[in-house]
Amino acid sequence: MSYGKVGSGQRLDGNLVETDLHGNQLKKIQTNGGRGYHAVTYDGYLFYNDRDNNVINRITQDSTITEFLKTGDWEPISIHSSHINGDILVGMIKNREAKVTRYNEEGREMQSIQKDNKGQELYIYPHYFTEYLSGDIFTSDLFKNAVVVVNKTGQHRFSYTGPRSGFYPYGICTDILGHILVCDGLNNTVHLLDQDGQFLSLLVTPQQGVEYPRGVCVDDESNLYVGQRNTNSITVYKYLQ
Repeated sequence: MSYGKVGSGQRLDGNLVETDLHGNQLKKIQTNGGRGYHAVTYDGYLFYNDRDNNVINRITQDSTITEFLKTGDWEPISIHSSHINGDILVGMIKNREAKVTRYNEEGREMQSIQKDNKGQELYIYPHYFTEYLSGDIFTSDLFKNAVVVVNKTGQHRFSYTGPRSGFYPYGICTDILGHILVCDGLNNTVHLLDQDGQFLSLLVTPQQGVEYPRGVCVDDESNLYVGQRNTNSITVYKYLQ
């Protein structure tokens, strides 16, 4: 099962589109989510954020939609399904605050990450994230212009701020070798980092015909999938030999 997002203008809403491996549309679900607002679990559930009602919904493979949890007065803007333990990570904002909250598979809150050891806010707009095998959480924060990394207990490890020319981080994932892959929406590239945030190379550049990269993921065969804004397309690359 493969889900992708189709953009719909300036407002952060859109559709969830299911396709087959050839790009043929199988299903489309209208939502009011935004970028980074859906996740698919290993057992085939699709989670997505209802930002208007501060709710996380769950969709089964037979398209049954149920309410998974409510986030109170926090607006859910991003979501990630952990392939380590099945937990659900949700990025949320409220007024001038932001946090990442961990829920178990039953929707019970397990952890809330908001500030560092000095009491400083870790996040401003945590709109994409992924989890490493060690439990580290890598968060693309657009308004901080950084990838913010905390360990499994929520302690700040480091932040990656990209090239000197500027950096707008969007979609992020990790691969089987422990690399971090993150879209740079300012320079229209995909960065390859090691597990400690050291820059290794650019995987995708504008010379390869990619514009406005927003979503990124890899599969077990080392194929790199890059979703692009406003083109309704996903480009697939072979990036590991």
